Formats: sequence, C-alpha cells, structure tokens
Amino acid sequence: MSSSQDGRSGVTTETDQQVSETDFLGFVPHRHLLNCIHCGLCTSSCPTYLVTGNENNSPRGRIHLMRGVEEKRIELSDRVREHLDLCLDCRSCETACPSGVEYGQLIEQFRLSDRRNQLEQTGKGQNWFERIFLRDLFPHRRKLELVLWPVRVLQMMKLDWLIDKSGITQLLPMPLQRMQRMLPRLVRDQPKLPSVLPAQGTEKARVGLFLGCVADVMFRHVHWACARVLQNAGCEVLVPNDQQCCGAMEYHTGQTESATRRAIANVEAFGRSPVDVILVNVAGCGAMMKEYVHLEQAAGLKDDQAAQLKRFAKKVCDVTEYLAGLDLAEPLGELPIRVVYQDACHLKHAQQIDQAPRDLLRKIPGLELVEILEPNICCGAAGSYNLQQPEMSDELGNRKISHILEKNPDAIVSANAGCALQLMALLKQRGKQIPVFHPVELFDASQREISWEELKSR
Repeated sequence: MSSSQDGRSGVTTETDQQVSETDFLGFVPHRHLLNCIHCGLCTSSCPTYLVTGNENNSPRGRIHLMRGVEEKRIELSDRVREHLDLCLDCRSCETACPSGVEYGQLIEQFRLSDRRNQLEQTGKGQNWFERIFLRDLFPHRRKLELVLWPVRVLQMMKLDWLIDKSGITQLLPMPLQRMQRMLPRLVRDQPKLPSVLPAQGTEKARVGLFLGCVADVMFRHVHWACARVLQNAGCEVLVPNDQQCCGAMEYHTGQTESATRRAIANVEAFGRSPVDVILVNVAGCGAMMKEYVHLEQAAGLKDDQAAQLKRFAKKVCDVTEYLAGLDLAEPLGELPIRVVYQDACHLKHAQQIDQAPRDLLRKIPGLELVEILEPNICCGAAGSYNLQQPEMSDELGNRKISHILEKNPDAIVSANAGCALQLMALLKQRGKQIPVFHPVELFDASQREISWEELKSR
C-alpha cells in the first residue's frame, strides 16, 4: 500500500491502491469518491487553493483526504478537518469538473457523518455560536426581527454610528463582532407581504413566493420588488404565512433532522394552495430547496414525504430564471448607471444560472453592465462561513471587492442575501458609498420609473 505526503502541510494522501469493500468507514459512498479522475481542472476554480496554494485545500486534494479516511489509511485528525472545514462549498469546482463529480454532496455528507460520529463518541454537539445563532435565532424570522428591533430604532434615530465609534463591539467574541459589522441599513416602512397579491390584468400564472428567514428581515424590500414585477407580468403571487426557513443553516451544521422538518413544513405550507412554481430570490435558499431530495435519507422520513420533497424540489425556481421565460413588458424608466453583477456561487454553480440575471439587467434603459476579473470565484460569504472562517472570508472578500472597484461602478448587483451582506460590509470598511441591489430590485425601479437619485437614497 503506497502513499504520498504533501510537503507543505504534512498531511498524507494516497496514490492508487486496492481496498476491500469491507474496509470502508461509510462516511460517503466510496464509489462517488472514485469518480474524481484527478485531472486538476478544479484547482484553478477553487478559492481556497488560489489563496493558499495548498493541494489539500483544493477539491482534488480534499477528495484524496476523504478517500484516505474512508479507506482507513488517514486518521481523521484536527489537521485533516481544518482542510475540509476551510472549504466554502461554493461548488465552483463542479462547474469546472469534466467528470461531473458532485463535490458539494461529497463534502456535505462527509462533514455530516463526522459530526454525528463526534457527537456519539464525545457527546459534544454544536458549539455555542452554532447553537444560539445558527440554530435558535437565524432560522426564525420573527425572533430575528425582534432582536434587530433596537438596531432599526438606532438607525432611524441616526445613532447607530455610536456603536462603531465607541469600540464596544471589540469586547465581543469574534463571531459577534463580525455579525455587527455585517448589519445592513434596515430599510424602513416595509410591511409584511399579504398572503395573496393579485395579478395585474389577465392572470397568466399562479406562483408562490418564498420569504426565507434573514432575507425577509433584512431584505424585505426585495420581496416586494419581486412581487410587483410578477404582478405586472400577470402572476397571482401567493405568500404562505406558515412557511419556514429553507433549512440550509441547520443542514450545513449537521442538524439534518431539523432541516428535514423545515423542508416538510414548507412542502405543506405551499401545498395548501397549489401553485405553478415556487420562486426564490436568494441563491443559497434556492439551491437548498432544489436539492431537498438529498434529505430523503433522513431518519424518520416516510415514503410519501420523500416523494413530496421530490415534487416540491422540481417546482422551485429562482425568480430571475422564471422571469427570463416570461414575456415581460419593457421597463421605461432610465437608470443611467454603471453596474457590476456579482455571480452568487449557489446561483451560478449550484443552480447553473448566470445569464438570466444579466439579461434582466440589460433590459433596463441606460444601464451599463460590466464584467469583472475572476467572476467564478466566491466572495467569501458562503452562508455562515464569513462568521466562522473570518481570515479566509476576508481574504476572498477583499479580492472580490478589489476586482469590482477596478470597474468604478455606480452600483453592485447580487442575487443572494449573504453575498450582499458580505459586499456591503467590505465596502463600508473601505469607506465606499456604493449601493448593493438585487437584479429584480433595479428592474422594478425601472418599471416604476424611479430615478437613480431616489433609488440610491432609500
């Protein structure tokens, strides 16, 4: 049995060898690990490899590590976990892979299996941050709205700058410091969406609108923009009151059962009033919901529920993807601005959507759309990654912002709430007053003939 060692990290990886089927540990299906042909095309698209130059921080290297652990040739040490945990799960490697390796599912399943094993062996589950914030706060939009109410009041009174000026946040643990840094300006006077918004003119479709958790609290104005554009396109928009978080935060931190319960709750919420399609305006939520099928192995899931998840997942559609297939009335309002569109990883790579948002923006009179260097590389947000891996997140975020600023844009556009928060925080850090919008937000403004001056001062 032969092996090789990476000179920079000291982590052992394997070369070709024969292993008996009975020797596998069962973290992930071993045959899926063998799909990688080690061509290396993924390395140039991997953010962490580009930054570190370490093979163990590339998709190919991580597959080597997972296979070595699976075949009991590599110990699942803290060092190995560091390489695996540094992965953003951006899935850029999947777009580059000629063999169709589903790397995202490999790394997710491996991490979930490892967490379950650690819990069984040590009794230690989630850390305090994951437990309090990622499990008990963020997925609950009503709780989150209540917690952020004081922030909204301070912003309305224009006193929020005192928090930054006082330096009091420096006394907080790092994840909480970063949460405070990423708080956006919460748009005022945004009532909750009603359960039904009628189509304008002849009704052509009946669609469901997914609200999410963080997105509804911090970016409710985007939901309203999407609803107006859909209504103008002849869609009746249904917004179930009892819908829940998509489950991504819990799923990515090993809480598969909780994520599955949320998925089933969403299936039931949108199933009470049949719709043609379920629309999502957050790339990360959309990717999770389109892949609800991966939850079918969750403990206690009934056969009929698994079938429901599959049917539900087939109905999920990104709002820009859906609008691209409609005969939209051309917007009349001019927005004479230079715009950079930032590709959200879970839209471009997980959902394979990149042209629909751009086509929507190109319909806006006066708008100039410009491209940046390394559009495929993650901005470092990656869900809760920017809170848990601050150094790599900032490295990638600043790399992205530098490429954006080279184009001297008037605005930045992103189709994901997490990316928007990351970009806003980094722009604020650099003292740049460049607004960040969702693509549908700009299209809606053009349809309503709102001026650029009015829009950017919201």
